[in-house]
Amino acid sequence: MNQKQDRMTMMATLPVEQVLLKMSLPMMISFFIQAMYNIVDSMFVARISEHALTAVSLAFPMQQIVTAIAVGSATGVSAVWARHMGAGNQEKASATIRTMTGLSLVFTAVFIVLGIFASGPLYRYQTNVAEIAAMGTTYLTINWVLSCGSIFSKYYERLLVSSGHASLSMAAMLCGAIFNLIFDPLLIFGIGPFPEMGIAGAAYATVFGQIFSAIVAICLNLKYNHAVRKDLFAVALKVEAAVDIFRVGLPSIITMGLASMTSFFINQVLLSFSTTATAVYGIWMKLQNFCYMPIFGLNNGMVPIVSYNYGNGKTDRVQKTMKVALTACVALMSLLLVILELIPGVILTLFSASDYMRQIGIICIRTCVLTLPFGAASMIMSSGMQAIDHARYAFIINMLRQCVLLIGSFWLIATISKNQDLVWSAVLITEVTTCGVAIILYRKFKSHLKFE
Repeated sequence: MNQKQDRMTMMATLPVEQVLLKMSLPMMISFFIQAMYNIVDSMFVARISEHALTAVSLAFPMQQIVTAIAVGSATGVSAVWARHMGAGNQEKASATIRTMTGLSLVFTAVFIVLGIFASGPLYRYQTNVAEIAAMGTTYLTINWVLSCGSIFSKYYERLLVSSGHASLSMAAMLCGAIFNLIFDPLLIFGIGPFPEMGIAGAAYATVFGQIFSAIVAICLNLKYNHAVRKDLFAVALKVEAAVDIFRVGLPSIITMGLASMTSFFINQVLLSFSTTATAVYGIWMKLQNFCYMPIFGLNNGMVPIVSYNYGNGKTDRVQKTMKVALTACVALMSLLLVILELIPGVILTLFSASDYMRQIGIICIRTCVLTLPFGAASMIMSSGMQAIDHARYAFIINMLRQCVLLIGSFWLIATISKNQDLVWSAVLITEVTTCGVAIILYRKFKSHLKFE
């Protein structure tokens, strides 16, 4: 058996705990570090001014639209390609890769246009504070126009994971993260030979880090991923392949995109209290993203295992993989919950918080971290169902969690109570309710596949 076959068939032969750890751990570590540089980015920006931190917080929902498309479509490729490989259909597997390359080029062109023409109007709509609008427009324009790094890095890194090269995917992500961490302070504050660029420096450090990560991932695929080498630079737009990709990935794209719009609307609710409340919510979103990155890594490892074994008809391994992943994610998030409940003041100090920001932020963080185990459980159940043709269940869960319940809860509590301290409970209400719905749908899912 050659190396390629070893890496693919291990998903069907090794003990579930072992293969899940092997596939997920490198991704968990790399996602964790990737989220760390997002937080460090905001920490450096906060040293410019609170207005700069608010500008970045308002940009976050728009940045996440790129992430939604990149991650959602990459998830689709990961599941569909692994399924075709598991079924031994090389022709369809190749068509999937080529079509994803074509789609990535289309996505890149769209965001170049949006970056040039839409960034300014979006900020002027959100705030009449000229300094926030100017800094935010600069930051968002750079992120959208140079979004190719984010789109292609997610795609090529996911190909490495799907073919059993999770540690190489981690290496590519780490390269981007380290690049960002090094160049953030250099470009923001003008250290050494670099010019002082302020908030533009933060944006350039981010996008060039993503581009570097994509380049590394391409090189690693060419050298080690023999299953995709001949298709890597071939461009196609096959309708059947695109439909397969979006059948799996579209629910994630829509729900993550809606989550971005949700953050946009929540920012408008919070702006009715103060710009500081918006900055605090931006800190929570970065912190939440940081906490969930290991879960994203676990998802990345779980999806190809589930898809490959489903393609082989091994539903017992599908069931066990999801059960192990669910147990691990809830345990990890419960540990993080305890830790973060003890140190909200320390976290806010890292963001150069004023006394007023600390007053708001401590209540926000202590309320919102209670949601971590519930949100993580919903994510694992949703991803598992999405990977094997139950995307409609994942869509329902994600719509509730990322959009309907969250917007409704924030708006209702803010409107009725007029109390800034109470409004953060909207996050807890949303996650607990969604987790309950996810459990109900997961039981139906197991019944349909005749899981025990």
